[in-house]
Amino acid sequence: MTGGGVGDFEDFAHARSGQLLRTACLLTGDWHLAEDLVQDTLGKLFRKWRRVSAMESPVAYAHTTLVRTFVSAQRLRRSSERPDDSLPDTAAGASDDIDLRVTLMAGLSRLSPQDRAVLVLRYWEDRSVEVTAEILRVSPGAVRTRSKRALDRLRVVLGADITLLAASC
Repeated sequence: MTGGGVGDFEDFAHARSGQLLRTACLLTGDWHLAEDLVQDTLGKLFRKWRRVSAMESPVAYAHTTLVRTFVSAQRLRRSSERPDDSLPDTAAGASDDIDLRVTLMAGLSRLSPQDRAVLVLRYWEDRSVEVTAEILRVSPGAVRTRSKRALDRLRVVLGADITLLAASC
């Protein structure tokens, strides 16, 4: 993507906001907080759009900015808003594995922000250890260790729920 004008940014934001929102939902566990996270991310991108649009992969930069903004906000505890444990009355979209997704979302919401970020990047978005390490600004070894420990914690959190859901799939 070349250029760097406002129109180019609007096209980029329109084309990529859905993907950013999905990742943000997985990280935050809350639709409204996810929307705020995407808004913050797009604001940061807009301020640097001339440089970002000239990069080899503005999409990768956007995802990196999203994850770093999430981890930073969790670390600094800037927001007094907290996600609610209740689920919406209706599902966002019909899917055969909606029960599995709801269970996984509930499990992810009970993990630390760093554990959530590692699991979302590594397993939901299928990022490599090296890319995940770069995004989170940690070593690849730290990503491997955190991934294993986070998966172990998720298995404990989900307990019998995941066994029942896996058997029904």
